[in-house]
Amino acid sequence: MRPLTEADVRASFVNADAEELRIMEMPHDFLLVDWDYLDFFAWSDPNASRRGYVLIPLEETVVGIVLRATEPGRGRSGMCDICHTMQPGNQISLFSARRSGQAGRRGDSVGAYMCADLSCHENVRLAHPLAPNEVRAPGQADLRLDGTHRRMERFVSQVWERS
Repeated sequence: MRPLTEADVRASFVNADAEELRIMEMPHDFLLVDWDYLDFFAWSDPNASRRGYVLIPLEETVVGIVLRATEPGRGRSGMCDICHTMQPGNQISLFSARRSGQAGRRGDSVGAYMCADLSCHENVRLAHPLAPNEVRAPGQADLRLDGTHRRMERFVSQVWERS
């Protein structure tokens, strides 16, 4: 991703109203973000744990969406729809995003189960433990990164109504 300023970030949101942009809190480490390392940028609002944000490059621009989360589950484990990482039940949440444009004004939304802390980008970079005689295939991490990026791109595209 290209480096972004706070003004760039606030201007990129396609499903946020003026009040949501006003109360949006940037992550505490925003000035330290390594933009070259990221395929997309996601964070939970430091002042509102059930609100999250995603920024992703789409069609020559950066698109941001506001997410709302349910309480994480307490029981069974689940798989994140974005990074395909299995998580304990209390670390997976259903996130929904109001669609942009006319659909959003009608109340339409899109949802997906995601890592509750929106750490999908980091989770796919973690190496899974290997079985005793298992060998890690070259490029396996790249495939996981590409899949995660594609799935997040598809989710954001479902939210963004282009005019």
